[in-house]
Amino acid sequence: MQDLPHRYHVSASAEAEGNIVLKAENLPQLISASPAQFGGPGDQWSPEDLLVASVTDCFILTFRAVARASKLDWSNLEASAEGLLERVDRVTRFTKFTLSVTLTVPEGTDIGKAERLLEKAEAACLITNSLTAETHLETDVIIAT
Repeated sequence: MQDLPHRYHVSASAEAEGNIVLKAENLPQLISASPAQFGGPGDQWSPEDLLVASVTDCFILTFRAVARASKLDWSNLEASAEGLLERVDRVTRFTKFTLSVTLTVPEGTDIGKAERLLEKAEAACLITNSLTAETHLETDVIIAT
């Protein structure tokens, strides 16, 4: 890892109507729009979708690092996240993220250790640590057959 601080730069452009084009150096551009819940078309990534995707993606990347450092062998991690958007004190914001994960490990793996490492990854995720919303982790560790 490079020394901190890290800086990330994204630019966006849009016309009065239609999609938004998101760009970052050396990355493919993304097209976004308002989600259907806010009157958008519902057929593009939205800021809300991207935020929830960031929570899920960061969890998996953090788990990879934690598992590698702890020498935990695993073969697959499926993760999904749900973000709860609510109006609190006249402010619309995400109030909770629920991460549901299923980790597949080889026979003979210490299931307790695997669960602890999943919890450690949730606690160490820089995206959720940067948000005010609560994060809840639901885990399932299964033995590969």
